[in-house]
Amino acid sequence: MLTNWAPSVYSRLSLCEGRQHDPETTVSISQDFRIHDFDRRVCRICAELWLIDVKEINRLQHIAVDKSRLHIPILFGFDVIHGYRTVFPVPLGMASSWDPSVEEQAQRLAGQDARAAGIQWTFTPMVDIARDARWGRIVEGAGEDPYLGAAMAMAQVRGFQGATLGPDSVLACVKHYAGYGAAEGGRDYDSSYIPEELFRNVYLPPFHAAAMQGAGSFMSAYMDLNDVPASGNQWLLTDILRGDLGFKGFVVSDAFAVASLVTHGYAADPSDAAYKAVTAGLDMDMASGTYTNNLPKLVADGKVSQAQLDAAVLPILAIKYQLGLFDHPFTDESKVESTLSRPEGLALERKLAARSMVLLRNENKTLPLSKSLKKVAVIGPLADSKSDIEGGWTVEGLFGSGSKSHPVTVLAGIKSALGADAQVTYVVGPDPSKVYLGLLDQLSGKKVLPAPTAAETADWLAKVKAAAADADVVVAVMGETSGMSSESASRAGMELPGMQQQMLEETAQSGKPVVLVLENGRPLDIHWAAEHVPAILESWFPGTEGGNAVADILFGDVNPGGKLPVSWPRTAGQEPLYYNHNLTHEPEDRPSFASRYWDIKSTPLYPFGYGLSYASFKFDNLKLSKANMKTDEATEVSVDVTNTGAVAGDAVGQLYIHQRSGSASRPVRELKGFKRIALKPGETQTLKFTLGQHQLQFWSPQTKVWAVEPSTFDVWAGDDSAAKLHSEFSVAQ
Repeated sequence: MLTNWAPSVYSRLSLCEGRQHDPETTVSISQDFRIHDFDRRVCRICAELWLIDVKEINRLQHIAVDKSRLHIPILFGFDVIHGYRTVFPVPLGMASSWDPSVEEQAQRLAGQDARAAGIQWTFTPMVDIARDARWGRIVEGAGEDPYLGAAMAMAQVRGFQGATLGPDSVLACVKHYAGYGAAEGGRDYDSSYIPEELFRNVYLPPFHAAAMQGAGSFMSAYMDLNDVPASGNQWLLTDILRGDLGFKGFVVSDAFAVASLVTHGYAADPSDAAYKAVTAGLDMDMASGTYTNNLPKLVADGKVSQAQLDAAVLPILAIKYQLGLFDHPFTDESKVESTLSRPEGLALERKLAARSMVLLRNENKTLPLSKSLKKVAVIGPLADSKSDIEGGWTVEGLFGSGSKSHPVTVLAGIKSALGADAQVTYVVGPDPSKVYLGLLDQLSGKKVLPAPTAAETADWLAKVKAAAADADVVVAVMGETSGMSSESASRAGMELPGMQQQMLEETAQSGKPVVLVLENGRPLDIHWAAEHVPAILESWFPGTEGGNAVADILFGDVNPGGKLPVSWPRTAGQEPLYYNHNLTHEPEDRPSFASRYWDIKSTPLYPFGYGLSYASFKFDNLKLSKANMKTDEATEVSVDVTNTGAVAGDAVGQLYIHQRSGSASRPVRELKGFKRIALKPGETQTLKFTLGQHQLQFWSPQTKVWAVEPSTFDVWAGDDSAAKLHSEFSVAQ
């Protein structure tokens, strides 16, 4: 049947989008259109920017369902990255919870909101492994580790799609397939060079996990992977994705990526680009029109077969059936506002935001603060910035006609927690993004935005000094503006931008207790603060209720339990930096080791998996059910975790392994299990993990297969990647 109409269908399978840093926001028109007036209207709508007008969505859907020849409904897609109206923490923040249910709960509510608003397809989760914090899109993923990344990828797919795709689901789109996070120098869009063994062992697992969870669509990446662009890469799209991973859904390109095959120098012209993309296994062209303009002739000339075209169209139609669009294509406009304004969404956001924060430093038990404080100074340009606390990629804020989320800033959260009797003084400081905007303007030949003059700088510092002198405690809210860590927003340096560092140093000189609250989408250079500021809380971009969630932690209503999903560098010069590197001839744990640099330690400032609590925890009694086993067997690892503190808190038990010998050098440590648990004071729980084929196998550059190799394995258990509690076991053939 498809052979009679697939070419006509596919001639309209292009996606059109508006752009701000190339967001993958689209309206998908995927049906057979004849040239009539109503068809021209639909084609013009195909270029509409960020369509979230429910009335317009329904109008277009009626045209497609009622007036097109085949009556195939439209699939409307949008970037619902970390919330619709209720904005949850950015994905890197949610990954810091080390609790997949955080991702699942957040994306379930986001999916419910999106579906109620007429959106059936979201361009998330981004599951790219990011080992270089200079890369701007690190904010959208789960960090550097494939095991943690795989768990978070599966949770997001479950949140959006449910157990299976259905009328209440939002179709997930797993991106950016694959290797996008390995861009050279952390420069967005630059080429990635990844050996196959590294690709399969590190960069592929989160994509594999998402496919196993049933993700219905994948998005191909922009960049060259080993000199072959991802959107025209048959090895990626067919051999690995559909062959090895067994993926049955459809693949859409990133925005304009098919046309960019010409820009890459991979395709000779648009026709060649369309040919190379579709024959490589790319089903849908987002926005560039390259398929629309060239596939009909390629089919007519016999260069693209009818079977190839059918193979591209079928999974798209199947998804529409599974989503229930043929039975219920229209949105109930009367229920949109009540769904988006549900108060339970805000309560959930506040809870999950606090669960995602990481306490990096707490000398002399500076935190939690007392609610009886009478004078608090709050400083920093982000402390009362509603446009930044939710982070980037907000649906209504950036792509709509103004946000209705009413975000709570840290300043507002502190004032609410302390009540009207407390005096809260606020010193904002200049916009930290000015220096970067000025540089961009200078490079583009435009007028340079002025940075603070010497007199203005002195005036701001005087205000900081006065506020700190009159306060019982100072809360400095600093970091990056939301646009500084996103697509096309890489940074060569990672210092606090603008004059925030000067303001922080002035504050520290006051002699008053200082708490640094970070709002950011990547690790920053805070090595000075780590020595001079007694308390540091990483809040990331915490979302709509972020200010209240920060206050919950600052004043002890919530005990922080988040852990770092990345290795935190001392300076940008250490990047790329990651814990699961290979051993060298001079391992870092030897007594003779000092540093690989002359000027700083080469170890991270804070290790992967690190995070403090107001409680304290002890890990002991590490046991293995088998000290010796065969390659097809498994051993169960158990470890006791005890809360030795005076307050209840969450511990995150983490399990790491190392294979001592084999057909290839293996990482010094690899995360192979984790679990977050709540413990009362004095309470002990026993955590259990399984180490079997799934955890022990790897892809060898010599054998070219997945296998568990005979060897001795080290096992560590603890609360970060530097855990000391150790055991070992042996595997024989």
